[in-house]
Amino acid sequence: MTQTTKAIQFNETGAAKVLQYVDVDLGKPKRGEVLLRNTAIGLNFIDVYVRTGLYPNSGFPSGIGFEGAGVIEKVGTGVKDLKVGDRVCYGHSPLGAYAERRIQPAKDLIKIPRGIDDQVAAAIMLKGMTAQYLIRQIYRVGKGDTVLFHAAAGGVGLIACQWMKALGANVIGTVGSADKAKLAKSNGCKWVINSRTEDIVKRVQTITKGQGVNVVYDGVGKDTFMASLDCLRPRGTMATFGNASGAPEPISPLVLAQKGSLVLTRPVLGHFISTREDLLKCAGDVFKVVKNGDVKIRIGQTYPLKQAARAHRDLQGRKTTGSTILIP
Repeated sequence: MTQTTKAIQFNETGAAKVLQYVDVDLGKPKRGEVLLRNTAIGLNFIDVYVRTGLYPNSGFPSGIGFEGAGVIEKVGTGVKDLKVGDRVCYGHSPLGAYAERRIQPAKDLIKIPRGIDDQVAAAIMLKGMTAQYLIRQIYRVGKGDTVLFHAAAGGVGLIACQWMKALGANVIGTVGSADKAKLAKSNGCKWVINSRTEDIVKRVQTITKGQGVNVVYDGVGKDTFMASLDCLRPRGTMATFGNASGAPEPISPLVLAQKGSLVLTRPVLGHFISTREDLLKCAGDVFKVVKNGDVKIRIGQTYPLKQAARAHRDLQGRKTTGSTILIP
């Protein structure tokens, strides 16, 4: 008899209503794979990109979700460093995290250290490793740097801003409401700008006395892209790593020269954890700052897995703060 599991799938791209809670065949783990029972699933804006078709998938019906945590129930042949009963997490896996159980490549899984619960583990892998490559690899943030981080009250923002404060940086965060401003201020931001009521460039120039910032991290995209460039000091660096407001319009490379020989990059997590060694190093850095208290994880809201569509609507409507977890 074929074993099934409950999962979220969609058969066409579109609004959140395309997400359906269905039974899917599970199968058995093949060589290099494990059967994982998810205990917590991370919600990320990249999931919206997949659902809407901004990021293509391989066909329909399609699973969704990249991040989660759980317990291994079966192990396929050739898997040597994981066993049944291990608590593991992942942040960059094949689509399909929105499921009670799933078959998953063992190479994507990381053992959860003692002292970190499953919901926290599910909340820090994709978001935490994104923060790690941004602030430790794209531009190595250090003491005295002045940084602008958009959507500072979001899942990646809260992690990155706390982490940068611990590194000695002066962090300017942007948010979309007064409540989010308070949250960002209590999680690493020295200054907070409400992007709905304030001019970001003018505030940054005032804060930095006209010098601009060393680096901008922009996961918002279209609405903030040009302003982000204008907030940089000469030879500053900008990482545009998300498109929450839509993809930015193309620009000529000459614009970067005219604005001060700026460095612009559009990174994605997969290129920074493409080897097992890089994955473990990146995740290890995240676990370290969480365990030593430099970064405290705020799970702002949880939803039952069957309410994934509602969670997507709330995320897009900017009603969420911190990390969001789906519970199978």
